[in-house]
Amino acid sequence: ACVRLVRAARLLDVPITISEQYPQGLGPTVDPIREAFANNGFVLDKVEFSCLKSEALRERLHELRRKGRPQVVVGGIEAHVCVLQTAIDLEAQGFEAFVVADAIGSRDKASVKRAVSRLLKSGADVVDSEMVLFEWLERAGTPEFKEIQALIK
Repeated sequence: ACVRLVRAARLLDVPITISEQYPQGLGPTVDPIREAFANNGFVLDKVEFSCLKSEALRERLHELRRKGRPQVVVGGIEAHVCVLQTAIDLEAQGFEAFVVADAIGSRDKASVKRAVSRLLKSGADVVDSEMVLFEWLERAGTPEFKEIQALIK
């Protein structure tokens, strides 16, 4: 689902930001996502759990908001740590956070369920990847629609 989101974002000119939690110790973003990303956006390392606690990432997101992009679609791992804290901080700072349920994960499935429950209480929207893709598209019958449709099938 993360690969699908990245490919669709590239196709539809939606800005992409990838954060990597301590890649020296935990490893970089997995190859399928990196390949879909194809250096079309920003990749930033962090040690903070929330992206908004990282100065560089916070500035990137605020710059996008100043350019008329107040919505942030969030996917990744760990759902109960980085995803959760980022989405809560996004909402607290006036962004609209959309956490993509089929594009998040944790080592323990129960942690994902608890994270989703807390996200809903915090005001974040919990959506799925198809919801995001069709909201980005807005209409059928376009060349982009056919390409997005191929990503879904």
